[in-house]
Amino acid sequence: MASGDEDDPIIEEIDVYLAKSLADKLYLFQYPVRPSSMTYDDVNHLSAKIKPKQQRVELEMAIDATSPNYCRSKGEQIALNVDGAAYDETNTYSTKMMDKQTFSSIQATTNTSRYAAAVFHKGELHITPLTGILQMRPSFSYLDKADSKTREREAANEGGDSSQDEAEEEAKAITVRFSRPESEQARQRRIQSYEFLQKKQAEEPWIHLQYHGVKDGRSEHERQYLFCQSADASENSELVKTPKEYLSMLMPPLAEEKVVKPVGPSNVLSMAQLRTLPLVDQVKTLMKNVKVIQFANLMGLLASGTDSTSVLRCIQQVALLVQGNWVVKSDVLYPKNTCSPHSGVPAEVLCRGRDFVMWRFTLERSLMRKEAAAVIKLPPEDVKDFLEQVAAPRVNRGWEFLLPTDEDFIRKHPDVAHRQQMLWVGIQTRVCCLEPEQISGEQRLKAAQERAQKNQAALQKDLDARRAGGAARIKQEAVSDREDEPMDTSCPIPNGSVNGYPGAASPSSGHANSNGGGRTEASSQELQDFVLKTFRKHFVVTLNEFKRLLNLHLASMPVGRSVFPLRLRPHADGRHRAPPLQTDPGACEYPPTMVLPRCSRRMRPREASLPLQTNSRRAPGGAGRTSISSLAAL
Repeated sequence: MASGDEDDPIIEEIDVYLAKSLADKLYLFQYPVRPSSMTYDDVNHLSAKIKPKQQRVELEMAIDATSPNYCRSKGEQIALNVDGAAYDETNTYSTKMMDKQTFSSIQATTNTSRYAAAVFHKGELHITPLTGILQMRPSFSYLDKADSKTREREAANEGGDSSQDEAEEEAKAITVRFSRPESEQARQRRIQSYEFLQKKQAEEPWIHLQYHGVKDGRSEHERQYLFCQSADASENSELVKTPKEYLSMLMPPLAEEKVVKPVGPSNVLSMAQLRTLPLVDQVKTLMKNVKVIQFANLMGLLASGTDSTSVLRCIQQVALLVQGNWVVKSDVLYPKNTCSPHSGVPAEVLCRGRDFVMWRFTLERSLMRKEAAAVIKLPPEDVKDFLEQVAAPRVNRGWEFLLPTDEDFIRKHPDVAHRQQMLWVGIQTRVCCLEPEQISGEQRLKAAQERAQKNQAALQKDLDARRAGGAARIKQEAVSDREDEPMDTSCPIPNGSVNGYPGAASPSSGHANSNGGGRTEASSQELQDFVLKTFRKHFVVTLNEFKRLLNLHLASMPVGRSVFPLRLRPHADGRHRAPPLQTDPGACEYPPTMVLPRCSRRMRPREASLPLQTNSRRAPGGAGRTSISSLAAL
C-alpha cells in the first residue's frame, strides 16, 4: 500500500457458521472474586441446581480442610453455629466442620443478543448465541441459618417446651374484607416491589443437575454441539446476505430507543427523560414545575454545553422577568378552555388576576393579600395559589417575593431586561382597569337609600299581600323564670308611661296629639345612629348577633325612652292605647291594650325587653278580650 487512500487487500476469507444446537442452553460463567489463573476446574463440585426462568444457578464446592491455609477452629465454630451440637440429617455440615461453600449467581447483563461463544476450527468459525452471562459469587446464607438457630434456642429457653400442655385454642372471629379493584399504576408498583420479586423467586422450583468436569467424556461430547452440524448454506440463511443487506447490518439506521419510564407520580419527569425533549420543551417543562427561578440555576438544570443565547430565546416565550428572576407566564399555567381546580373560574379570568399579582411584584417586593383580593375579586383559594407560587408569607409584611433581586442578570443582559420592562408596560394597561374604586361610607349609604326608594313600591306591595294573608302571628315566650307568675294589668304605671312609652299625663306625650311626628323622627335618627355605630365596629354581623346587640342597647336606655316610635290614640276611658292588631273582628270587643308586665328580679335584661305574651279573658259583654304586653319586637 503506497498510501492510506488505496483499498485494503483481502488477506484471507473465513467461513462463518451459526450453531444452534445449544442456542437456548449455553451460559457463560464468570468468577469475579478470583483471577483467571486460579480456576475451579480442579475443585470438587458437590452439587448444582438451576432455576431456568430466573437464570439463577447455585454450585456447591468442596473446601480443602487439610490445606495449611485453612483455620480448623474457625471451621468448627461456624459449623457449630449453623447446625448446633445435636446431629441431624438436615445439617449443613455433616463433618462438624465447614468443608464446603456455596456459589450463587447474579446476572451480569439482561440483554445477551450481542454476545456469542465462538470456536475456530480448520479455518471455520462456528458461533453459538449465549442464553445468559452469570457471575458466580460466594453465598453466605449459612449465616442466616445460624442466626435463626440462635433465635430458636433463645425462644426455647424462655418459653420452654409447652407444646404438649397447650389447650385447644378458642375460636376467633374472622373479618372478611374484599379488596378494591387494583389500578394499572398500583399493579406496576406491586410487580416491581422487592416483596413480589422474592415471592416469584421462591415459587419457581430448583432443578438439580449433575456436574461434569472439563476433562470428563460427557463434557467432550457436549462441546461438539458448539460446531454447526450441517454445512448446507440453506440452513445458515441468517449469515447468507446480499451486499446491501450486509451493509445495513454493519451500519444499521438510527432508531429511537424506547425508554421504559419508571413507575412514579404522573406529574414527575426524570432528568434523563427531560433531556430527550427539544430545548424549548425542556425550558417550558422546568418553568411549569419551578414557577420562579434564577437564570443561572436554570442553566444548571439543563445539559452541559447548552447555549445560553438559545435558552434566553426560549425562556422569553414561556416566562416573564420579575425582580431579575424568571416567572412562568399565566397562560402557560392556565391554558385556554381550562378552569381553576379550586373554584372553577375560567382561565382567562385567572390569567388576568395572576398578571396583576406579578405586576405588583415588579413594583415592590411585598404585597398584602387583602389588597390583591380586593382588586382581582377572585376566590381566596385562587389568590393564595397565585401568591404561593412566587412569594412566601412574612410576619407583618404580607407576602414577600420568593427570590432576591438578580442584579447580576439585569447587568449582563440589559437588552432583555428593557424588553421585559416594555412588556410589563403593556400588561399594566390591561390590569390597571382592575383598580378598586374608592367609595366613602356616605356615598355607600346614599346609594343604599336610592336602591331602597326604587324598591319601595315592590316592598309595600309584598307587605300588603302578607297583611291580607292572615292574622298576626305572636311569638309565645315566658316573661320570667316562673311561667305562672301573675301579671298586674290594673295598677297604674309609676313612671307615667304605657309599656315604657309616655302616656297622656306624661310630659313627653305631645306626640299623641301631633300623630307622633317629632318623636318618630328622633327615634328614627337614634336607630340609624345605633345601626351605623354597630356596623362601623363590626363589618360583618349575623342577624342573631345584631338582635343581641340591639337588646343590650334597649336595656341600657333610660326608662320611657326607646328607639321604636309608637303612635297611641286616646280611648273613651282617657287612656292612650296602641292601634289594634290585625285579629278577628268578631272575637274582640275592645281593641288590644298595651300594658307593662311586672318584672321579676330574676329576669335578665333580654327577658325584660322582649316578652310577648297573649292572655284572653271574658269581657263583661261576653266577648273575648286580648291583652298584649311588649317592650320591643324585632
